Amino acid sequence: MKKTILKIAAVLAVLLILVVVGIGYFLDSIIKSSIETVGPKIAKVEVKLDAVSLSVLSGSGKIKGLLVGNPEGFKTTSAIQVGRASLAIQPKSLLSDKIVVRSIHVESPEITFEGTLNGNNLSKILENIEAATAGEKNAPGTSDRKSQKKIEVDDFSITGGKIHLSMTMLGSSRSATLPLPDIHLQDLGKSSEGITATELSQTIFKVLLDSATKAVAGAMTHLSKDATNAAQDVGKTATGEVGKTSKKIGDLFKKK
Repeated sequence: MKKTILKIAAVLAVLLILVVVGIGYFLDSIIKSSIETVGPKIAKVEVKLDAVSLSVLSGSGKIKGLLVGNPEGFKTTSAIQVGRASLAIQPKSLLSDKIVVRSIHVESPEITFEGTLNGNNLSKILENIEAATAGEKNAPGTSDRKSQKKIEVDDFSITGGKIHLSMTMLGSSRSATLPLPDIHLQDLGKSSEGITATELSQTIFKVLLDSATKAVAGAMTHLSKDATNAAQDVGKTATGEVGKTSKKIGDLFKKK
């Protein structure tokens, strides 16, 4: 009898493991598909993802190979590329109306800044996201927003990022790479019923654009000073050469 019970328990344990693995596999596919489907609707750009892995038991997961494309009219291939990001989710919240994300950490993203400080690929994407957010809020009866899963993100961070700057604002084809200041946000959607994916995207992208714009503006100021100093050095050199020539001519008349 005991052997029979043990066999049944073993079979049930194996089935439970298979169910958990199966749920995890399908959940990963669902998350990947959702990001690649919802992302373009919100930002109006291509959004691609290589892989998602999430443990339904621990709630920990990873995102690999995220690419956010550029709006129409821009030449560079992408606006954002992320090799890896880690996240931690409260597992039981996956079955509730609000998904609680304990943390999201984006590691070493590559940001492309194409255009000018007043108009660029990142600001255009933010405009698209803001339009989508306004569309949700202005929908008749706000039914669209009510039907969406809400999200809470307790801790969001971006570290080790780089900005690839296209120097169109200088009328030059040169490019430069700048460090992206680290970004740290907390308690997004925590004090309410939660926020939608569109509202979360708007909040994060607005901070990202502001951080990138300030970094680019600082770099432009530095480059402008370098250009001014270089011009002054050229002027001093030219003045010096003229002075030397005048002295030589004066010496020639003195000899006569």
